[in-house]
Amino acid sequence: MEMKKKLGNFWQQYRHGLPLILYGIIYMLWFTYLEKTVTSHYRLIHYRPDDLIPFCEIFVIPYLLWFAYVAVVIVYFFFKDKDDYFRACTFLFTGMTVFLIVSTLWPNGHDLRPAVMPRDNLFTKLVSNLYRTDTPTNLWPSIHVYNSLGCHIAVMKSAHLEKKKGIRTCSFVLCISIILSTMLIKQHSVFDVTTAFIMAAVMYGIVYRSDVLLHFYHGVQHRRKRKPGTLV
Repeated sequence: MEMKKKLGNFWQQYRHGLPLILYGIIYMLWFTYLEKTVTSHYRLIHYRPDDLIPFCEIFVIPYLLWFAYVAVVIVYFFFKDKDDYFRACTFLFTGMTVFLIVSTLWPNGHDLRPAVMPRDNLFTKLVSNLYRTDTPTNLWPSIHVYNSLGCHIAVMKSAHLEKKKGIRTCSFVLCISIILSTMLIKQHSVFDVTTAFIMAAVMYGIVYRSDVLLHFYHGVQHRRKRKPGTLV
């Protein structure tokens, strides 16, 4: 009986993590499928500003730090504040789903990567390894850019981090560094970055300015908690 009670309490406390797990599985399966199928026939994304941006291999560091950045933000809000967690997940998942749909209906890719690395050092080796594991396809809009904006917005809108100037500043610097890295290591076109900003602006209005989705979530939670037969 005691064990059942503990499991019940654990489920009540952490059940908001289930959608994250389920969506993560769906996203990875869908993305892996796209990476294996979109290999040759796709719309080429290449604009003149792309040719003006130099290749700078050291920016592979913030590009790789993106994975930790997103994970830390999500885990922090998972334990700290359910509302902030819900907003962040809604923001990120919506953009990632749009990305998957776009990549499925309009396969896309680019030809921006250097044929030969201009230098031989640790950072170019990291970029080369990245190129081998990540194809130059399924790029629009850039999820690296979109999720970085989403994570920084979540940090800036959090009441718990309002007075944490060091964290907010580090988040801003990392966010900007990641955005620049997508273009400086030739992983994304300026077009991918621009469209990610536009999508982030739209989602910011929906998720943070109106809070319509959060109110809907609270309404669902309230109805679940009401006892049978009650009217309020």
